[in-house]
Amino acid sequence: MRVIILTISDRVSRGECEDKSGPAVNERCKSLGWEVIATETLPDERATVASRLTTLADSGATDVVLTTGGTGIGPRDSTPEATAAVSERLLPGFGELMRAKGRESTPRAILSRAVVGVRAKCVIVNLPGSPKGAVESLDAVADLLPHAVDVLRGAHHD
Repeated sequence: MRVIILTISDRVSRGECEDKSGPAVNERCKSLGWEVIATETLPDERATVASRLTTLADSGATDVVLTTGGTGIGPRDSTPEATAAVSERLLPGFGELMRAKGRESTPRAILSRAVVGVRAKCVIVNLPGSPKGAVESLDAVADLLPHAVDVLRGAHHD
């Protein structure tokens, strides 16, 4: 499965702090046997995130785009809105599952507004910005993502 990881963070994109969640997600993807074809950092700008998600999904170069960051309730957190705006279909069960699993570690997981959607033949998954939360959320849906990609490509639900 081909994956692109986008870290959404003003401070990381300006070089003011180190990206820890993107590399954590990258490492987890590789341990799952997935091919990480690119990693990028973007500022918390809804239009910028939406544009990049559109370009990546429409290119056909990736099966999954994993975003990390911008899913909270802070004034600049807009990753879920950008994802919802470009998605052709939403997969609410994924976000529900990630939050439910996250609550096993911390009650704060419920503050995540992560959205998962489909555009073209690409699944877009919002993960939290903390390395631990991002990996835990990814683990919650990791077994489902390959099946979702297969179904998008025409496989049956058998």
